[in-house]
Amino acid sequence: MTDALRTGKPATPWHLWLVGGLLALWNAFGSFDFTATATRFEPYMSSFPQEMRNYWSAFPLWMFALWGIAVWGGLAGSILLLLRRNLAVAMLGASLACAVITMAVGYARPAPEGASSPLLSLVIIAISALSFLYARWLSQRGLLHHP
Repeated sequence: MTDALRTGKPATPWHLWLVGGLLALWNAFGSFDFTATATRFEPYMSSFPQEMRNYWSAFPLWMFALWGIAVWGGLAGSILLLLRRNLAVAMLGASLACAVITMAVGYARPAPEGASSPLLSLVIIAISALSFLYARWLSQRGLLHHP
């Protein structure tokens, strides 16, 4: 007898493992990038010109907080997705909102040459939006559970 028949819960679809795993890897890199930048981790930061380091060091605390919520919320949401928890929807939604705000504010601030890539920003926002929509879609189909 399958787990789905025994427990009354739908079986985990294969795509949840694939999408959730890829999102966890993507968000793990973003979380590392944020942490290395926020803590000024020298082995990582040494690859950037001093002008870029000064730019990131001048970020206001609230900007770092939103950036942190965006990346760590994305990682937590990815893990919650893999655990099939409905809280993944809220975490990925918060991650998306914070990513949009930080990108908008980042583009409104004067930045050194090469500090931002519009294409990369669009990719980040697109992946964040699609991950949120995917989690919501799974939740609406009853594939995510409350804790």
